[in-house]
Amino acid sequence: MINLLVAVAITAAPHLIPSAVTVEADGGHIVEVTALNPSDAAVASPLAQRLTGSLTTNGTTVMALLDRTASADAMIPPRGFVQARYRLRAPEGASDGTATLRLTGSDTASALAFTITSRPAPADSPRILASAAPNPAFNPDPPAAKPDAGNAFLGNLSTYTPIYAVYGPGTNSDARIQIGFKYQLFGDAGAVGEGAPWVNGIHFGYSQRIFWDLGKKSSPFRNVEYMPELFYLLPARPIADGDIAFGAQAGIRHESNGRDGLDSRSVNTLYVQPVATTRLGDYVLTLGPRLWAYVGSLEDNPAIKRYRGNTGLLAEIGQPDSWRLTTTSRYNFGSGKGSFDAEASYPLNRLFGTSLNLYVFGQGFVGYGENLFDYNRRATRLRIGFGFVR
Repeated sequence: MINLLVAVAITAAPHLIPSAVTVEADGGHIVEVTALNPSDAAVASPLAQRLTGSLTTNGTTVMALLDRTASADAMIPPRGFVQARYRLRAPEGASDGTATLRLTGSDTASALAFTITSRPAPADSPRILASAAPNPAFNPDPPAAKPDAGNAFLGNLSTYTPIYAVYGPGTNSDARIQIGFKYQLFGDAGAVGEGAPWVNGIHFGYSQRIFWDLGKKSSPFRNVEYMPELFYLLPARPIADGDIAFGAQAGIRHESNGRDGLDSRSVNTLYVQPVATTRLGDYVLTLGPRLWAYVGSLEDNPAIKRYRGNTGLLAEIGQPDSWRLTTTSRYNFGSGKGSFDAEASYPLNRLFGTSLNLYVFGQGFVGYGENLFDYNRRATRLRIGFGFVR
């Protein structure tokens, strides 16, 4: 339950617009990207060293990677914009002809149509191929895996819970590994919320947590948790001149450790969580209270309500390309029992000046039920490792 809360923290960010494409003499494509700031305060620029998106040619959609060719402004002035140039990697499966590029954006993205070619351009290159205005109806999710040519629905698959591996010796679950993804079941990828059919908000999500006893002979897994769910997502939408954004998520979730007999644990919950995001100077702050109810049998863990309660809170603060601290808590006001989980991350390439795409990841836990098997046991954990998605 804990790490799911992070998934709905959608940051209110400036609008990203692919505004023009240039073709170079060697046939490479340079994309000019504009970041617009609609608010009355300066905000951090989302023009990261690498951007992602989707490229559609001849009915086939593949993932696109864009690498920045020079340094970019770190801040966007109020009601202003900044620009940067990116080299577009034409992925395998992208054929010559008319192409549509859609950038992954925080709140709004645009679609840009241009002619893609693998042949060298004429001698007078570079030249402008296309330009476009924003298309607010399109809001793609970040791609979560390397796409294969002909996989028409891969764009509907995206990141969900953080993905990381951390280690802290001295307990019987001294390593913790987590993965997660979500899948948009209906409609065009990312076309969710305002202006899109309501059914597009229905998603399937899956998360898995592994607790690994590396200090024991043969290094067994102490507990593995499987967490499929079906939920409805309302993407964050800015209000008050973009100073604050609101979103929400509600659904049903199953948790199980896949065991039988006395070691079996499972629980089903119905939940709802509104999320508010705002900026505090250069920082992004997100708060998301969560309420849930238990449904179905609790015979595997009849007292779990006493230790988990029915309420939780997500609190997150950080910067898009720097450090981030995310905390989630559960509390039962009747029994006074609960838990507190914290995750801190920082891009590794900013620490050592490398191109390694990882985060330094710290994770801590105090309270009851870090995993479903130990739902009624109090524990304190402190671990450190690496993360792929935060």
